[in-house]
Amino acid sequence: MHPMLNTAVKAAREAAEIIQYGARNLDRLTVDSKGPGDFVSEIDRNAEAAIVDTLLGAYPSHGIIAEEGSGSTRGNANSDHIWIIDPLDGTTNFLHGMPTYCVSIALQVEGKLTQAVIYDPNRNDLFTATRGSGAFLNNRRIRVSKTTKMRDALIGTGFPFRDGAAFDEYVTQFKNLMPKTAGLRRPGSAALDLAYVAAGFYDGFWEMKLNQWDMAAGALLILEAGGLVTGIDGEDTYMDSGAIVAGTPKIFPELLKTLQMK
Repeated sequence: MHPMLNTAVKAAREAAEIIQYGARNLDRLTVDSKGPGDFVSEIDRNAEAAIVDTLLGAYPSHGIIAEEGSGSTRGNANSDHIWIIDPLDGTTNFLHGMPTYCVSIALQVEGKLTQAVIYDPNRNDLFTATRGSGAFLNNRRIRVSKTTKMRDALIGTGFPFRDGAAFDEYVTQFKNLMPKTAGLRRPGSAALDLAYVAAGFYDGFWEMKLNQWDMAAGALLILEAGGLVTGIDGEDTYMDSGAIVAGTPKIFPELLKTLQMK
């Protein structure tokens, strides 16, 4: 395993310990004067701090982009090496005790994704990838599914629930796609959904209005597992636009074409 990937795995496991401690203490919420949002952001911040401590402990000159904003205060923003971190992807699930959430860590070197870790502490599933070396789940090589027909495809997605304008466009996409597939799924953690495309559990995925830290690790996993990833425009724009489409080489073209239908 690449030494930087190794460090990222260590960081992800440390964050997961904090998250799972929080999960076991969710019942505190009923007696705590702080609201649920405060509780989850405290877990988020602590998990992120653990990740950043580990990464910068090993690589003090590297930069950070992270959901809770560590990047603005820690690390070197001008570094060629930027870690892109989501300490807890699926916070709403976490808060409700639904066990679908994960830690996501990616490394970008000179703008290229080179390392990826997605860790699901509930299933103890560790997804990893290094550019050019393939994608792995618990140290076993993974590849995207061999599904060839859209009618047999299981497609993951996420609702753009915070953005009314995007929602109308999304409903059209949903309506056009639904009858063509074996089913659509929306578990609530985009990072884990992308990892599931890489592992072949899904045949494709799309979502809009995502942040870099939702997509970075999952995108590299899919590419290293032999899948395709673009923006909804079919170009390599997803890290900037937040609109992502991913799938197996056979399913991807029809998925993209259907999503572009007006």
